[in-house]
Parts: sequence; C-alpha cells; structure tokens
Amino acid sequence: NKKRERERESKRETERNRERQDKMVSQCRQMLGFSLGIIGFLGSIVICALPMWRVTAFIGSNIVTAQIIWDGLWMSCVVQSTGQMHCRIHDSMLGLPHDLQAARALTVSALLLGVLGIALAVAGAKCTNCTHDPASKPRLALASGAAFVAAGLLLLVAVCWTANVIILDFHNPLLEETQKREFGNSLYFGWAASCLLLLGGALLSCSCSCSCPRREPRSEEH
Repeated sequence: NKKRERERESKRETERNRERQDKMVSQCRQMLGFSLGIIGFLGSIVICALPMWRVTAFIGSNIVTAQIIWDGLWMSCVVQSTGQMHCRIHDSMLGLPHDLQAARALTVSALLLGVLGIALAVAGAKCTNCTHDPASKPRLALASGAAFVAAGLLLLVAVCWTANVIILDFHNPLLEETQKREFGNSLYFGWAASCLLLLGGALLSCSCSCSCPRREPRSEEH
C-alpha cells in the first residue's frame, strides 16, 4: 500500500537524520577530547622541563634570604637577590630524592603515552584517511582515549607524590628551615594538565560509542 510505503520511508528518513545528528555530536566530542588531550600533553612537556617542582619555603628566619632554590626533574637552579640565576643539571638520577626519581619516571612515561594517544587520535579521527578500514576508527579512538587517561593518571600520581613529600618534610621538626620546600609552579601546572588529559581521554572514549552505525529495522513483508 502507498500509505504503508510512505510510513516506512518516513521512518527511514527519521533514522538517517538521527544517525547524522549522532555522527555530528560524536565528531564534535572527538575534536574537543583531542584538543584537551593536546593541551594537556603540552602542559606535561612544560612541567617536565621547568625546574620548579620544589621551591624555597620562606618561613621563620628564612623569610629574608639572599637566594631562592628551585628543584626540578632535570636540574636545580639558584636565583640570587640580584636577579642572577645559576642552574646545574643533575649528574645522576640516583642522586635525586626518591620522590623526584619517581616523578621523573612517571612524567616521562606519561609523555610517551601522550605521543601514542595523539598518534591514535589522528588515525582514528573521522576527518583523516590514515587507515583503509573505516570500521577500525572507533577502536582507534577508544585506544587513544585510554592512552590519554593513562597518561593523566601517571602525571597525577607523580605530582601528588611530590606534593605529599613536600608537605611531610615541611611539618618535619627534624629538618632545618632552610631545607624545607614549598609547592612550585610545576605542581599546579601538573594538576591542570592531568585533569585535561583525563577529560580529553574520557571524551575520546565516549565518542567511539556513537560512531557505530545503527542498523535500520527490517521491514516486514507480507
């Protein structure tokens, strides 16, 4: 019947419109997740390079000091009151405190996972032709999201571990005031970068759930 055919055609058109809307939402979610992951990855590079994980604490008689000490993953810097700064690269990893050793290993691992996440995200993006099998793009997007989430978790552990050691040493009565440290800017950047990586990875993982095409319901023939 013509009426039944029109109803079937209307249902098919509604399903196609819904699929187009789902694909558009999924693509926007994927691009947002990829952008957040990129920003978080760049933030990870910045905190890995900056020697400001731990800085001199200005407490007690140490309020007025002639120099400020910065401790980082790769070097330590001394800033004089005159504005001059002298940096020394760490000669040996084993000579670092245990928290900075762990932070260096975790941060480097997070950077490697970030590179892997970016490569998978580019290959799994809907606007690229890096793979000949379009059906594998949702799996690549899911793997990219998992890589970003793992990188965010590793970076978060590194930053929180260092922050916990700083707090414990700050309240340790056996340490002199000149040996106590406070949070450096790298820790704050690290918390922000880890949140961006986690959020970007979550969005990328969620985008793959909307990428699978829906099957049109089969019309019953009488």
